[in-house]
Amino acid sequence: MANGARTHLTLYLTGGYVLLIIYASLYPLAGWRDSGGAPLAFLGASWPRYFTGFDLATNVIAYLPFGFFCTAALRRRLAPLTAWLMAAALGGGLSLVMELLQNYLPSRVPSNLDLACNAGGALLGGLIGIRWGAFALDEGRLARWRRRVMMRAHGVDLGLLLIAAWLMTQLSPETLLFGSGNLRQMLDLPPVQPFLPERFASVETAIAAAGLLAAGLMATMLLCRQARVLTGGLLLAALLIKTLAHALLMGPAAAVAWITPGNAVGMAIGLALWWSASFLVFPLQRAVAALALLFATVMVNVAPENPYLANTLHTWNTSQFLNFNGLTRLICSLWPFLALPWLMIYRPERHDALDY
Repeated sequence: MANGARTHLTLYLTGGYVLLIIYASLYPLAGWRDSGGAPLAFLGASWPRYFTGFDLATNVIAYLPFGFFCTAALRRRLAPLTAWLMAAALGGGLSLVMELLQNYLPSRVPSNLDLACNAGGALLGGLIGIRWGAFALDEGRLARWRRRVMMRAHGVDLGLLLIAAWLMTQLSPETLLFGSGNLRQMLDLPPVQPFLPERFASVETAIAAAGLLAAGLMATMLLCRQARVLTGGLLLAALLIKTLAHALLMGPAAAVAWITPGNAVGMAIGLALWWSASFLVFPLQRAVAALALLFATVMVNVAPENPYLANTLHTWNTSQFLNFNGLTRLICSLWPFLALPWLMIYRPERHDALDY
């Protein structure tokens, strides 16, 4: 893969993560008002009397990837130490801007402790980026393996980010299995039809099958070697993430609550359809993936609300995960509307040299 493609990946990762930080920091993006206080007063305030290790760790970890990606991107043009210090400064500056803007959101409180933790996270992430950034993204065995198995194509890096975002959608316990693009949830619109258990099982099956088919084919189209094996591993990873998210957010007893009869049948159908479609030529694979994506998105938006899922979610304490929940919901809502344009622009250079 050319150097330009490698540079694009680090830039995409950095830019995409900045957008995620902005959204998570300013969520729910509503109720803006001027409190009348000095915007920078929080810098000189005493540290909060009450805070938890969870809060500190979250604020540090949130900026770790930014420092890592930013250092990896800057290191291609700057000396390692300069790239690290600049990434740390950019991380601290970004956090400062977010804390300033939180002055104008009634649901958010700017904090110098949050700022310090965010800056520390960017600093630590940059240090990791100096050591491992090139190995993971541009050089070393991992990067060479990526260049060996990934297609040489226009849009391959964007495709990788979309697949990573798809894995993130599995972290939301509110979404149906492999279901995304729920504009009703995003716009707070009422359901279009009542809940009927028999009908809902069929809807679950359709969404799981079509969603798995679309995501599986997208991953397969990105690969030029061991495509079926690696795609199968990706689908398994998505199910493990779904299980882990349920276990962590709603308790171990709910770890496999998502395995309903409808989802089980949908996964079986989706796997069979994906396996069959993986033998098609690239133009047909793309067409099938686009149709499956459109169908799954329509079904998600016409699906009734599941009262059993809503009842389960009552056991989930979202207070500690407010930003995380808002972020995953946003990604779930927007993912198919980003994936569909990518399917239109993706152009492999040698899709006839696949080694499955």
